[in-house]
Amino acid sequence: MTSVPPAIPPVAADDRHMFDLAPVSLWLEDYSGILALFAEWRAQGVSDLRAFLEADVERVKACSSRIRLLKVNQQTLSLFGATDTEHLMANLDQVFRADMLKSHVDELVQLWQGKLDFSSRTVNYTLSGGRLDVQIHGRILPGHEANWNRVLVAIDDITEREQARRELVASEAYARGLFDHSPVSLWVEDFRHVKALLDDLREQGIEDLRVFTEVHPEFIDRCMHEIRVIDVNRHTLELFAARDKAHLLDNLDETFRGEMRVPFREQLIDLWNGKIFQQREVVNYKLDGTLLYLHLQFSVLPGHEQSWSLVQVALTDITARRKAEAYLEFLGKHDVLTKLYNRSFYVDELNRLERKRTQRVSLMLVDLNGLKRVNDECGHGAGDDLLRRAGEVLAKAVDKPLFAARIGGDEFAVVLPGAGTGEAALVLANVQQLVELNNQFHGDTALSMSLGMATSEPGESMESLVKRADRLMYEDKRSYYANNDHDRRRPDLLPMP
Repeated sequence: MTSVPPAIPPVAADDRHMFDLAPVSLWLEDYSGILALFAEWRAQGVSDLRAFLEADVERVKACSSRIRLLKVNQQTLSLFGATDTEHLMANLDQVFRADMLKSHVDELVQLWQGKLDFSSRTVNYTLSGGRLDVQIHGRILPGHEANWNRVLVAIDDITEREQARRELVASEAYARGLFDHSPVSLWVEDFRHVKALLDDLREQGIEDLRVFTEVHPEFIDRCMHEIRVIDVNRHTLELFAARDKAHLLDNLDETFRGEMRVPFREQLIDLWNGKIFQQREVVNYKLDGTLLYLHLQFSVLPGHEQSWSLVQVALTDITARRKAEAYLEFLGKHDVLTKLYNRSFYVDELNRLERKRTQRVSLMLVDLNGLKRVNDECGHGAGDDLLRRAGEVLAKAVDKPLFAARIGGDEFAVVLPGAGTGEAALVLANVQQLVELNNQFHGDTALSMSLGMATSEPGESMESLVKRADRLMYEDKRSYYANNDHDRRRPDLLPMP
């Protein structure tokens, strides 16, 4: 028996089944009314349809009203929550709202320009009010190009994708906001070329970058110039006194200079040793030249550990703190009134010199003449002024490693490490000359000092040296007051009339 092949369904039936069972929303529509309306507008002289439609939204609605819905498939009913085609057609005003008008203009313009197909992205709504982000693709079916009475429209539901995109945009905006408005200076930089330079050194057999940079300090500058700044935040512009990003990025050489080379070298050494998160204190400069003390946090961002192509640098301004620390350190070693070193520093230095015992030391002890009388007769303001003048004289008389200190109310000391009798005599004579010069500029109250200078003998203790200098200073003071011209009872230390 010969088998009979199964009957092949008619093609039209196949088409109907494919339309009804397609996994995407399909709409069969009649656009002949739009074609007729376009003809009217062209006859009226309309050439720019987009401008014509955007000038009056009612014209867009007129186009929409000319579209006749012929049928939809099951996926369309499911997508929009309709029970049947009649239910959907009766509520199209809920599906297509104002959100769609702009995208509808794009579709109409494409057809106006002679295209047989069109596409757009817009928002529709389910009959229960749910938002649908959709991608629309439409095409005038073959054989209907002359009258547009058969147009197939496919709608893809891209709600999840668009929601993910919106969340990503919101997340990026949030991250950008955190970056831009951070109260800390933030830099995003590219260190790829720095890494390439370091990798090249390894290939050459270099093992110790610290030793290498001691021999080749120019390598540090080369690495500094290979850093690429990708972005900075607003606080960075404020911190560095820059008008805008271009102003800052065009003048980075003024910002990173001088003292920056030392911490940057340590940063390179840490990177060489695999430390991609670092913290340290650095010095930069504002574009107006002001010094900035900063706490730097450096981090190669996750995912870029192999290339160093994305690095974040956070800079916190610690200038005020450093100034406060410097002032506290100054107070710990200096006398506030005269700006000379204080007794604590003086004692520590004598103890240090005592331990060394390897060089000669000269010591000059100074006592201010007549300070009590000035305080009693003219007030402590005048006395403080006399002390400040004494500090100015002694500060000008010596340079490091020599130093002057205020060691009591009206008592001072000048310590001269390594100075012999000849050098000590020169310093003493210099102090006397500076006192005379100072008095020429301050005619109201004379500055007068009793001086005692002594130079250590081999093996002599600092205590013994201090006693000898003190004895010589008191001999000078007795001589001063023994002179009739400097009688304690005479008013020559009072302000001159």
